[in-house]
Amino acid sequence: MTKGAFAHLAQPGAEFAVRATPRARQPGLSLQGGVFRIAVTAPAEDGRANAAVAETLAHALGVAKTRLTLLRGATARDKTFRLD
Repeated sequence: MTKGAFAHLAQPGAEFAVRATPRARQPGLSLQGGVFRIAVTAPAEDGRANAAVAETLAHALGVAKTRLTLLRGATARDKTFRLD
């Protein structure tokens, strides 16, 4: 995936619904029905999967990962991020 592939969606204040898959065999990202489906190889322990998901989403949007805030779903597969 190229950096900024979804840059047209990167509007300040925008919220992004994410369905995360930790411990995936292969990392990946797709946008299906307005929901980002992100697979990461990191385990869901000590926030490592959340950090990997945020990094992947930031890369896809072409923004710094520090600009993304996890609003909901810290311990769930369905998450909501906001772009600051």
